[in-house]
Amino acid sequence: MGSVKEYFSNLGTGIASLLKGMSVTGKEFVTPKITEEYPDNRDNLPVADRFRAELTLKYDDQGNHKCIACGTCERVCPNGTINLDISTVETWDGRKKKKLDKYIYDLGSCTFCQLCVVNCPTDALEFSNDFEQAVFTRGKLVKKLNYLPEKPEPEPTAEEKAKFLAEKEAKIAAAKAAAEAKKAAASTGVAADNDPLAGIELTEPQKKALAAAAADPAKLEKIREAILKAAAAKAAKNSDTQA
Repeated sequence: MGSVKEYFSNLGTGIASLLKGMSVTGKEFVTPKITEEYPDNRDNLPVADRFRAELTLKYDDQGNHKCIACGTCERVCPNGTINLDISTVETWDGRKKKKLDKYIYDLGSCTFCQLCVVNCPTDALEFSNDFEQAVFTRGKLVKKLNYLPEKPEPEPTAEEKAKFLAEKEAKIAAAKAAAEAKKAAASTGVAADNDPLAGIELTEPQKKALAAAAADPAKLEKIREAILKAAAAKAAKNSDTQA
C-alpha cells in the first residue's frame, strides 16, 4: 500500500515539474526574438551609448578641439597608451604657450578605463561606441587623434593690442618708480617715511631681495609682505619673552 502511494506521489510531482518546464518553453515561443543579424543590420545596429570602443578627440563644427596639451591624459594612462608630441610657441603678447602637434593613441593597448576622459581639465576627450575596429596588423591600431590640421594662433584685435600696450607701459612705469624708490631707500639704508617698511631694520638678504625684485611690482609686493610678516612675528615673540 505504501509503495503504491509513493508511486502516485512521485508521478504527480513529475507531471507538475513537466508542466512547469513546458510553460517556460511556451513563453519563449511567443517572446520577440533579439538575435542580431550582424553585419546585415550594421546601418541601424543599436549600440549602447556607454559602450567604450575607441578614444576620440572632440571637434566642434568649425574644426576646433579643446586640447590644451597639458599632458594630463598621458600621465594618468596606466599603460602608456597615449603619447603627446607638444611644442612651445610664443603668442603675440610675448607669452609662452604649449601647442599640440600629435596626439598618438594605441587602441591595441587601451584598457578602456576612461581615466584620460575623467581627468581631462577641458573635456576634450570621449569614447566612441564604434566597435568595428578589427584590423590585420597591430600597427593600424595606433592612431593620430588630431586628424585635422592644427590652426595658427588667432591674430589680436586692435582693441586687444591697445589694451596690452597700455598695461605694458603702466607696468614699466610702475617698475621704474619702484626702482627709483628702492634706490633712494637703499642709499639711506632705511625705507621711506610713508613706507610700511619704515622703522624695520632690514637684513642684507632682505635688501638684496628687494633690489632684485625692483623691476617686478608683483614680486616686490610679495617680498614686502613677507618682510612685514616676519617683523610682526619677531615682535610678537619678543613681547612673549618679556612677559
